Amino acid sequence: MLERKQLKDRTQVTFILPDHTPDGPVSVVGDFNHWNPAAHPLEPRGDGTRAATVALPAHSAHSFRYLAAADHWFDDEQADSHDGTNSRIHT
Repeated sequence: MLERKQLKDRTQVTFILPDHTPDGPVSVVGDFNHWNPAAHPLEPRGDGTRAATVALPAHSAHSFRYLAAADHWFDDEQADSHDGTNSRIHT
């Protein structure tokens, strides 16, 4: 799931997954963090989910995916679009 909050000239995007689906650590990686899995690991929240928040330029589009343990890459089914390889978000 994706949540957005408009800021002055940026959009705060929160990437949210269930706490244990999939099991193990998960990071959101994309063109906004140079596909670096260490940049935005999803952290547990008190509501049974885990999340990472990123501030992106307003009125832009970005590719991203999730990376889980054992080099398991997967997309966000609720992304704004998909380009064949990646999920896409539009701010």
